[in-house]
Amino acid sequence: MENIIITPYIGLPTRDVVLFLESLRKFYNDKVLFFVKKNDHELKKTLKYYECLYEDVSTHRHDVCIKRYTLLINYLKKNNNLKKIFFCDSRDIYFQSSPFSYSYEGQLNFFSEDTKIGDCPVNSKWMKNTLGLNLFDELKEKFIVCCGTVIGNKDAIINYANEMNLMSKKYPYRWYKKRMKYLLTFRRDKAGRGSDQPYAAYLIHKNCLKNIKIYGNASGPIATVYNLSNLNFNNKNQLINDSGNPYVIVHQYDKKWNEFKNRITLPKKYYDLLNS
Repeated sequence: MENIIITPYIGLPTRDVVLFLESLRKFYNDKVLFFVKKNDHELKKTLKYYECLYEDVSTHRHDVCIKRYTLLINYLKKNNNLKKIFFCDSRDIYFQSSPFSYSYEGQLNFFSEDTKIGDCPVNSKWMKNTLGLNLFDELKEKFIVCCGTVIGNKDAIINYANEMNLMSKKYPYRWYKKRMKYLLTFRRDKAGRGSDQPYAAYLIHKNCLKNIKIYGNASGPIATVYNLSNLNFNNKNQLINDSGNPYVIVHQYDKKWNEFKNRITLPKKYYDLLNS
């Protein structure tokens, strides 16, 4: 039995995933799988360099936020020897240790942003436009739980992904009118793509998922930086939590880049790779 990290990376610049890969391979040498577009040749070259697997998918980049759960289920059903899965974003994550080095308490583990849904304009809009005003009023005092970092055992992850798929069918992104410039040019409007955040909030806060653990942002093993009020670093430039322990994973560091830009650097060998 082995662990695996699974992440979609579709239609995004290759350079933006290098920090994820470089920091990860300092601590973790096992399986990593990316869902990618067929013509992402530069990305594939980089993934091979870092000894990562990839699968070609036809999903549009504006749809992957919702459809990634189907991709995940299809892969997991074909692979029986998996123990724990870290299902995550990759563009805005870097690692300070292996994601599997921490002793997670739940069969399925989530990471709170310690901010109420109703206090975040973006999450409020997503929830109103998917679940509707009544459910928003019911859940708005609950904390945001991030969908971009979820870790658990195989069965729990599959169940979670199935539930997310059911939610997306039951509560599609509604009350959205395509903007005129996109209607006139027959282009996709990314503002209409929706989000998986409201579905996870519903499943978690209405107790639809069993054997889960929710970790706090200030005290837990994963930092979701956008809503993290205090950023403290140790003498190794590691971001630390309120207990003084380095976070295992730092997520959304780009949202406060001025705090991080002098503490993390991209490796020169990556640029050598691109020019080879």
